[in-house]
Formats: sequence, C-alpha cells, structure tokens
Amino acid sequence: MEQSLVFGRRAAGTDRRLTLFTLCLAVLVAQVDSSIVNLGVRPIGDYFHADVGELQWVVDSYNLVYAVLLLSGGLLADLRGRRRLFMIGAGLFTLASLICALAPSMGVLIAGRAVAGLGSALLVPASLAVIRVVWSDAAERGRALGIWAACNGLAMATGPTLGGVLIRQFGWRSMFFVVVPVSLLALLLARRSMVESADPRGRDFDVPAQLLGAVALGGLAFAAIEAQRRPLLAVGALVVAIVALVVFLRIERRKGDAALVPLDIFGIGAFRGAIIGTIGMTFGMYGTLFLVPLFWQESGRLDAIMAGLGLLPMALVFLLVSPFSGGLGKRFGARVVTSGGVGAIGLGLLVIAMGSGQPTIVVAELGLVLAGVGLGLATGPLMGEAVGAVAAARSGTASALINAARMTGATAGVAILGTVYALAGGGAAGVRLALLMGGLVQLGCAAADFAQQRSAAVDG
Repeated sequence: MEQSLVFGRRAAGTDRRLTLFTLCLAVLVAQVDSSIVNLGVRPIGDYFHADVGELQWVVDSYNLVYAVLLLSGGLLADLRGRRRLFMIGAGLFTLASLICALAPSMGVLIAGRAVAGLGSALLVPASLAVIRVVWSDAAERGRALGIWAACNGLAMATGPTLGGVLIRQFGWRSMFFVVVPVSLLALLLARRSMVESADPRGRDFDVPAQLLGAVALGGLAFAAIEAQRRPLLAVGALVVAIVALVVFLRIERRKGDAALVPLDIFGIGAFRGAIIGTIGMTFGMYGTLFLVPLFWQESGRLDAIMAGLGLLPMALVFLLVSPFSGGLGKRFGARVVTSGGVGAIGLGLLVIAMGSGQPTIVVAELGLVLAGVGLGLATGPLMGEAVGAVAAARSGTASALINAARMTGATAGVAILGTVYALAGGGAAGVRLALLMGGLVQLGCAAADFAQQRSAAVDG
C-alpha cells in the first residue's frame, strides 16, 4: 500500500498530457509500421528475388514473435516496471527498424521483423498498463483510452497512403527508416514523461508457465499462418497449442494468486465481457480488411492503391469517433458502448455482404463506415474495461491478455473467413458468405459482452 501511495504523489506532479502523447507515439508507430509492411511485400520480393514463402515471413515473423512473448511482456511490466519495459520495447523497435532498413538479405530482414515483434510484445502491454496506473479515475481513463485508441484509427488512415507514397518515391527501405525518428522520440520522452511503477505482489517469472503460454499462443498464431499453405502442419500446431493450453491452465490453477495469469481474473464479469467483445471485434474486422481489398483487386474494380484509399473512410470515421468513446461510456454505460460498438461492426459486415454483388463499391463503403463507427465506439472502452476490472498491480497482465484476445480474434478471423471465401469459390459469393458469417459472429459476441457486463453490474 505504501508503494502505491508514493507512486500516487509522484504521478500527480507529472504532465499526463505528455505521458499520453508519448504512449500514443509508440502505438501509432507500431501500427503504421505493420500497415506499411503489407504494402511493401511486392517490391521487397522484386529486390531480393524472394519467393512467396520468404515474403510471408516478412510479415509473419513479427506476428509470431509478438504472439509468443506477449504474456511475458505483460508480466515483466508488472514485475520490473512499466516505464522500463516501455522504454526497452521502444528501443528494440527502433533498432529493429534500422536493421530492416539496412538489411542486405531476406534473412536479415526477417530477423529484423522478429526483433520488431519482440519490441511490440514489451511496448504494447506496458503502454496500456501505464494508462491504467496513471489514470486511476475511470472517467479520466476512458477519455485517455479514447485518444489512445484513436491512434489506431490514425495509423489505419495514414499507413496505406504513406506507405504507397514512400515506396513509390524512395523505395521500400524508406518505409522502415520513416518510423525510426518517431520511435526514438517516444523512447526519449518516456524517461521525462512517465514515472516508474511496479507491483510484483508475490509473483515471479514462472519459467514453465512462460514456456507453455508461449507455445499455446505461438502455436495458435503459427496454425493461422500456415492454414492455407500447409493445412496438416497447421492442424498439428493447433493440437500442440491446445495441449499446451490445458497444461498451462492446470499449472496456473495450482499457483493461485502467484500465477503468471491468475485464473480468478476470468471470474470478473467485466473482464470476461471485454475479452469476448475484443475477440469478436478483431475476428470480423481483420477478416474484412483482408478480404475486401483482395476482392476489389481480384474483381478488377480497384487497383492496390485505390483499394487502400477505399478503406480510408472507415479509418477516418474510427479516428473521429474514438476520442468521444470515453465520454459516451460515462453517459450511457460501458456495456452499451462496447456491445453497441461491436454490434455496429457486425451490422456493417452484413451491409458489405449484401452489397458484394453490386457493380460499384458504394454499398461496401456504407458498411465500412458503419464498421468504423463501431470500432471507434468499442476499442477504447473494451481496453478500459479489461484493465479497469483488475487491480493496478495486475495491469500489465490484464493488458497482455486483452492484446492476446485481439491477436487471437485477428488470426482466427483471417484464417477462418479466408478459408470460407476460398471454399465458396471466391468472388462476390465468397465475400458474401464469409462476411455474413463474420457479421453474425460479431453480433453474437456483442450480445455475450452485454450479458457479461450486465451480470458484473448486478454482482457489483
């Protein structure tokens, strides 16, 4: 308790606007980097004469390392210090960007992307944990998270356009160079703008649990990565992930409060609701962001650059709505905003599905705008519900878990909806069936989120 009081006095004297600016810089640069890399795959392949498998790992080496080390990053933030882990993550991300920009071969480039995944696994959970600790008041935290979440929308809005301009004018290496000064600025500002906080509460770095958690999350991500190319290998990875998860849960149950992931956290209705809502949100959205531009290009309606611009209205709406999500949550209740936001995304997917056979993209744009509204409403409050449902001492762990939920929903959405699209023969029929499924999953998760949040309110 004494440690928390000391931290509270120090935090009161800190410029929280500068703290939030620093956190937003880091999240913005990580999200922009990911969106730019997707656009740079083709010129990278031409430069290195790389095959499809190598190019896939330029993207997936980041995703896999991020998934494997996410729980470790969250726990280390609680044990060793949130500011410290944030700064280490930002430093690694800066170094990784330089490695990628100067890479003389595909092997070095893939390794650099893996280092970037490590940096993000440390930086992202620490970022959300810092918000939980610094903004102790729920209403103020909601406003801060709305701005923090808006950075995702800004990255979605600027990433594809920025990437296209940079690659066309300066080549693919520029897309890695451009993030270096921004991530370096976040690193330098962190020491000035943040106070350190840590609260082990009897927990330690449980190696067996760490390894099993890494195998479970990594196996899930690997299964999604290889689902299309090598389905038998993907099934094997999924089986390994499930076995590792079962053993992991047994170990964590025995360790109780000292566990890497204290299982009683899932007994909190608000936390369960946030996890369900987040999985549903990313399941539908990432599947949509994968399939819609692909369909536009395969059908000849838009080229790559125009497809990126076609997603811009959704991203701009997300950016505009997010800063107000905290205030709306305070006025109408978090469960209305989060479940309503996820439900709006689901309705947006259904609109896109209905318009898939139209000769223009007008109906699809309406659905994307509706989905953007839902994203703006739900993203910040879902993060806030997750970290606000637990004690500040567990903020790093809660942050890691909600980000693991995001990753799980995203990888499953791309893999499952992509498979449905392929099995339906692609084209308008494939998009219609895949997004119909995605929309219904979203609506189901919205209803489950509302039910869990309501039970939490009644119990409270």
